[in-house]
Amino acid sequence: MAIAVVGAHLRGFPLNKDLTCRGALFLQLTKTSANYRLFALQNTEPRKPGLRRAIAGESGRPIEVEVWRLPKAQFGEFMDTVKFPLGIGQVELQDHSWIHGFVCEYAALAGTLDITEFGGWRAYTNNLTLPASSGAFRTCD
Repeated sequence: MAIAVVGAHLRGFPLNKDLTCRGALFLQLTKTSANYRLFALQNTEPRKPGLRRAIAGESGRPIEVEVWRLPKAQFGEFMDTVKFPLGIGQVELQDHSWIHGFVCEYAALAGTLDITEFGGWRAYTNNLTLPASSGAFRTCD
């Protein structure tokens, strides 16, 4: 099944191994539709963003995502690695198709830094003076 990832699961980030160790294959680099906002979550390790759909009266913009093909037989095991406030929901891509992807609980975004202007997690972390994550990059167990 296709799944859109937006942060710590991107290629070169510490949780990418949660996909690759389960046989996921990279399909494409793309963007969401212009209806999304991105936030830097607090107190997560490794650091992660939260993606949410823009609400009425609020502007959004396209956010960079990677689309991966994850074997359906591995989906349940992968879901065990997804922790609150993140979840898997439906994400609209720039071509207006919908696929499964990472979304964030709205309530968890209170007081977080809105990083939508960067257009993606990679661009945001490239602008920080700290590394993208202080978590260790791991390989498959």
